[in-house]
Amino acid sequence: MNISFRQIATFREVMRSGSISQAARTVMRTQPAVSSMISTLEAELGFSLFVREHGKLSPTPEAYYFLEECEDILARLERTQRTVSQIRALEGGKLRIACHPAASSLFMPRLLTEFMADKPGLELEFIMRSSGVIEDLIASQQYDLAFAETPKRRAAIDQMDFDLECVCVLPGDDPLARKDVLSPQDMDGKPLAVLYQNHATAVQTADVFEAAGCRLNKRVELRTFLPGLQFVAAGMCYVICDMITAYGYIIQGRATENLVIRRFRPRISNSVSILTPGYATQSLTTRALHAHLEGAIHDMKRAMQASIGDGPAGLPDHEDRTV
Repeated sequence: MNISFRQIATFREVMRSGSISQAARTVMRTQPAVSSMISTLEAELGFSLFVREHGKLSPTPEAYYFLEECEDILARLERTQRTVSQIRALEGGKLRIACHPAASSLFMPRLLTEFMADKPGLELEFIMRSSGVIEDLIASQQYDLAFAETPKRRAAIDQMDFDLECVCVLPGDDPLARKDVLSPQDMDGKPLAVLYQNHATAVQTADVFEAAGCRLNKRVELRTFLPGLQFVAAGMCYVICDMITAYGYIIQGRATENLVIRRFRPRISNSVSILTPGYATQSLTTRALHAHLEGAIHDMKRAMQASIGDGPAGLPDHEDRTV
């Protein structure tokens, strides 16, 4: 059968109004056009929907049965139209987001809260995993978008990389807090909280201390930098940590209490990336979140720049290596 939604909707209006002329006014078509549409529908169905006697239109028993089906079809169509409108307005659907530990406690939840504030129909699945696990989740298309430490490039993942500098966090009453930029010479032999041995930032930290001929005193070894801030606040050690962890401390309004953030040179990098599946088409909502996250990263860099300053001449900050 070749039946259109317009025919079904017109038939429903005829049944509701009991009149071809009234139905024509409702659907904003001429009476002959509505009559022709009903006749064509009857021909497609192979049975009569109305009995026409003495100028009166009476539905057949078959018309009442067919009306039930039409109501179901049109209700489903109306739901579909609402869903499409929500998707178009980025208010519907579901987002599956994975995030590495450094950004999962504050940075990403804060960003997602902002993004979803005007999207009540949008569902969210949010998990924290290590960057290595996240890489496989994105490559296998189990998640729509992820924020993690930069992986090696592979065809199954599209990525936008950001090269962020690490910063030094220390007690505000420490004599070193009077300096704008700290160096291995300043931290020579002083207790530090560092990440596990083979992490990229731990390797870089060890390298810059060795190159400067300074002793790296690893007092605390961590899986993530966030707990290190508590050790610093307690006066146990210093920490040279990723920018995202330090930024979380700032936006909580705690950086003015007992810790300060200073630039560290030589520069230690912490590269992070926005990851999406390489072989999948991104939804409109995923694209919008991608742009929102990209903007938030740049906002963070500007905020940190204002917090730690430009440093002395000859020590410029690096630009993002964005791909």
